[in-house]
Amino acid sequence: MPHLLEALQHQPAVVLLGARQVGKTTLAHQLLATHQAIYIDLEDYVQRDGVMQNPKLFCEQHKHELVILDEIQNTPALFPVLRGVIDQRRREGRDSGQFLLLGSASIELMKQAGESLAGRVAYLDLTPLNVLEIGKSQTETLWTRGGFPQSYLAHSDEDSFRKRKYLIRSYLERDIPFFDRSVPQETMQRLWLMLAHLQGQPFNASHIANNLGLDYRKVIAYTDLLVDLMLVRRLQPFHINIGKRLVKTPLLYIRDSGLLHTLLTLPTWDTLITHPIAGASWEGFVIENLLAILPDEVIPYFYRTSSGAEMDLVLLYPDQSKLAIEIKRNPRPKLSKGFYSSQADLQARHNYVVTPEEITFPINEQTTQIGLYTLMEKLKAAN
Repeated sequence: MPHLLEALQHQPAVVLLGARQVGKTTLAHQLLATHQAIYIDLEDYVQRDGVMQNPKLFCEQHKHELVILDEIQNTPALFPVLRGVIDQRRREGRDSGQFLLLGSASIELMKQAGESLAGRVAYLDLTPLNVLEIGKSQTETLWTRGGFPQSYLAHSDEDSFRKRKYLIRSYLERDIPFFDRSVPQETMQRLWLMLAHLQGQPFNASHIANNLGLDYRKVIAYTDLLVDLMLVRRLQPFHINIGKRLVKTPLLYIRDSGLLHTLLTLPTWDTLITHPIAGASWEGFVIENLLAILPDEVIPYFYRTSSGAEMDLVLLYPDQSKLAIEIKRNPRPKLSKGFYSSQADLQARHNYVVTPEEITFPINEQTTQIGLYTLMEKLKAAN
């Protein structure tokens, strides 16, 4: 909320991006209690038609209010109107806090807003719940259920699992067809499941296409859509000129651990912890939590050479300094030769080994073993 309020104080329009059911609408309704504001759900055809019948007049009638437009990607024709309204109000001396736009498809929405509202809009990402928000004692529950509020707050694991199944079905039946009606629902479901089995592995479109009986270009396009809907993360490789052969294929992760576990039919912590995916799931969970509290200027990568040197996460800061992070599910990890090799290659200002235990101690002068919650606190305090 503080970041949103700050953005509204400095920009006429703010775009709040996040996956469906991540809490964007709940956050917007909180503003109704503290601001002179009006909320419009553009998925509701009655409200949408009321606005679109004469959008300029609608904006004029509410010119002294913060206008909150939910699911704005449903009405791309609104963006040019908002640009004209914002420019007119700027000439009248009002330069901030006019519109809050909510959407659940990052690339499409940013493209629409960027073309029409360049210089008039700020972008904020609303991520699922993270460890700092729920407390370190609940880390295992958050990992198991994921960060979607309805799933995490469910009264039982069974109820949480059921809610996540409904959410996946909603994406398959509503959101994905909205952006691309040509995608067969069964095909997308099979692709999503295959990506879950390949959590944290290099994205090989040709291999996936052969298994699904698809053209590899369709696999790329369908995966792009899942990335756009903020359901899948494409983690890019970090390149440095060190004379070594580097892995240049991006890694793919299902972003929410709860959705990953639902796709793989792992409803409880007991079923998860004994499954072969547990290590890769924990890796993706740690990555998402760390990135949730870092500023946009920090760029995430992974590092891997063909000879086996690797680092799960490399954070590149604007001053070109780096933090290197290795993620281990085992609380007593044994660090490989590849870890120390990548440590020497990257020359990061510090290296961290993240484990489930909230215990911090030095491994050597350049490396610290640390718990996820503690590292998140440390990184957030440094911003």
